[in-house]
Amino acid sequence: MLNGNIKWGVTVSNLTRKRGKADKAVMGMVVARCWCSSSWLPLPWNMKAAATPWSLKLKCEAISESSCSLLHNNEDDLEALLQILPSDLHHNLLNESNRPQLVEVILDLGRVPEARYRGKHGGHYLRNSEVTVKELEYAEQAVGEFGKDNRAGIEGTLHRISAIRSRNGGIVGLTCRVGRAITGQIDMLYDLLQYGKSILFLGRPGVGKTTVMREIARVLSDELHKRVVIVDTSNEIGGDGNIPHAAIGGARRMQVPEPSMQHRVMIEAVENHMPEVIVVDEIGTEAEAHACRSIAERGIMLIGTAHGQKLENIIKNPTLSDLIGGIETVTLGDAEARARNCQKTILERKAPPTFDFLIEMRDRHYWLTHRTDKSVDMLLRGKSPQVEVRKRDEKCKVAIEKSKAYDKCQI
Repeated sequence: MLNGNIKWGVTVSNLTRKRGKADKAVMGMVVARCWCSSSWLPLPWNMKAAATPWSLKLKCEAISESSCSLLHNNEDDLEALLQILPSDLHHNLLNESNRPQLVEVILDLGRVPEARYRGKHGGHYLRNSEVTVKELEYAEQAVGEFGKDNRAGIEGTLHRISAIRSRNGGIVGLTCRVGRAITGQIDMLYDLLQYGKSILFLGRPGVGKTTVMREIARVLSDELHKRVVIVDTSNEIGGDGNIPHAAIGGARRMQVPEPSMQHRVMIEAVENHMPEVIVVDEIGTEAEAHACRSIAERGIMLIGTAHGQKLENIIKNPTLSDLIGGIETVTLGDAEARARNCQKTILERKAPPTFDFLIEMRDRHYWLTHRTDKSVDMLLRGKSPQVEVRKRDEKCKVAIEKSKAYDKCQI
């Protein structure tokens, strides 16, 4: 169906159809949305065949028929994390009613241990007595060796333990973060993966970037049959140990000896293993940004994350600005400055962006999608770009608002 320059399409993942009434049901994940040919890429030709009779009844208003049942937390190995904790904390957390919402456990020397839960502000104290040196030593021995980034994992799991050290190098605090494989998150951007374009995720710590990366790696390798290589610096995506966690599916995982070598392993992955997709978490240095550009220029799809809440954070960051094309100062002539109604010295994007799409994860269920080049150019001119809002409503259905002014987007 066409209406002017508006196109619509349906993408389907794991669709199972049966006779009778089931023909009208979506037995999997369906993402329906509108595309404006002037600002968004059209539906890939090979996906048009996915349209079925029931899909013709869908309105062109970007709704995903997902449900909360699709967001499944895999907690089978949570007890492995609890085993490194003092026995009384282990018992209390194991029987906690809101255990599925547990985010992390904090053990600081001389302080009362606390647990932090998703959706709740502040922490929950687990007992009245303070954490002792012996309890921290027990946890350290149970975890094993910490890397140079003061992170460690539990083999075969996705959990991460981060250490706080004294000036003498001794551990005086531990952050025991729960790692979960959550399926169903991919319905927020399944349609974007069809394009084969690079995507950068921005978000504050704890908003769910790594969880989404893990699910993307699985879908690209198992469902879209891509050759996927994960550059896993802290073993946070594929889990600790030499055998990757099942949550990444058929994606391959390359471990990194130390954080400063991440950019080298990224280039090594391209040169040695012929990937179609490279997944890398926490891009944070200039060398890593340059490695990303080098990889993108070789025609490889990149999926990456960086810390920051808004696109402006990357534009103003000289270390990472190359990810969005880099920023340079340009001096205009008098006639050009008058035509643009601006100053003679302005900022402009100096190259194509490394990542075609940039997603701001303002919240776990509220994302803003940018066409990177257009949004950067508009922001540098002092204007508000048009973005795509992807969010879940109170019924856990994904709604995609196709075109909205960036400065009007609030959680």
